[in-house]
Amino acid sequence: MYGGDEVSAIVIDLGSHTCKAGYAGEDAPKAVFPSVVGSTDQMDVDDTTSKCKLYVGSQALGFRRDHMEVLSPFKDRIVADWDMVDSIWNHAFRECLLIDPKEHPMLLAEPSSNSQQQRERTAELIFEKYNVPALFLAKNAVLTSFASGRATSLVVDGGGGSTTIAPVHDGYVLQKAVASSPIGGEILTDCLLKSLESKGVMIKPRYSFKRKEIQLGVFQTVDLDFPSTTESYRLYSQRVIASDIKECVCRAPDTPYDESSYSNIPMTPYELPDGQTIEIGADRFKIPDILFNPSLVQTIPGMDNFVEIASSARGLPQMAIESINKCDVDIRRELFSSILLAGGTASMQQLKERLEKDLLEESPQAARVKVLASGNATERRFSVWIGGSILASLGSFQQTWFSKSEYEEHGVSYVQRKCP
Repeated sequence: MYGGDEVSAIVIDLGSHTCKAGYAGEDAPKAVFPSVVGSTDQMDVDDTTSKCKLYVGSQALGFRRDHMEVLSPFKDRIVADWDMVDSIWNHAFRECLLIDPKEHPMLLAEPSSNSQQQRERTAELIFEKYNVPALFLAKNAVLTSFASGRATSLVVDGGGGSTTIAPVHDGYVLQKAVASSPIGGEILTDCLLKSLESKGVMIKPRYSFKRKEIQLGVFQTVDLDFPSTTESYRLYSQRVIASDIKECVCRAPDTPYDESSYSNIPMTPYELPDGQTIEIGADRFKIPDILFNPSLVQTIPGMDNFVEIASSARGLPQMAIESINKCDVDIRRELFSSILLAGGTASMQQLKERLEKDLLEESPQAARVKVLASGNATERRFSVWIGGSILASLGSFQQTWFSKSEYEEHGVSYVQRKCP
């Protein structure tokens, strides 16, 4: 129907931290950029009303502007601002992929627990605003399962804004057994930032200094002052650096973290953009262990507003077992033996080994526990997108699209039938 060589489908995975977009049939997304937007108020000359100008993409966000706020379209993991989502899609189509959306069918990844209202709003915007010829909404967990060539698995998706565990059976998510936790990569990044600040390490955002070479190979850092920079932009710029520190030096500890065991751990150096080298010790292990023991957030200075969230959250092994126990007895054994790790946070070193170890200790004796993760970090990070790329390029899938003509004939609610 929409297959063939002439037109390839576009696959978009808009996550809470990054947006991934590219062509179906390729092995990695062409565009990967933050799913936050910069916003400045601009006075309209004619009618003296203020209008928001939105800036999307790594480059536009990397350029500091006076009074620019950095905002997320998501609130509690669901879309709260569709104008921002629209600007993110528009950036992906027009500036990254350089395509005309009305010429390409679109496969959009969606959270496993997406509501009917959110799905209908997505379909409406895609058909009405972008005039796409066809659309399909696919669940994140199902796409991750496809990417690894499995029809049944337990998908542990460690995203930026949350961690979701979803059992997939024969290509469908078992909704009643989906478990989620608000502990995601962004909370870990904030914990690392606060922990470093409490030890006197101040991370300078890239816009706040410039480095001058005073003699060959010797640099001097000159601080710059921009009083009109918003707090949200300063924090965004610091998080970019803290996130890189986390990805470079953090690894899940082999055993539950406790202060005494890790107090004499060797330090690992990291050079900040302003040239200062910092040493990171126990935090390398403590921060990732929050995924297994969320109450550790309480021990980090300055994280008071997350204490309530953390105290109600469960660790990864408990969530996984809880999710499997809500599934039919007949498929539990198969789920235990194919636990898939996906998402940026799940790419952390030693996470797979630690999760497997904890699950072996806590699961029923008869269960054969196997945690699977691609050895390739790109595949793990983009597994949802890759699953979508595989699915949308299959010849047998081409009859499944929700077409523009069906939308016009049956209305937006038909998306529930076409995209189960």
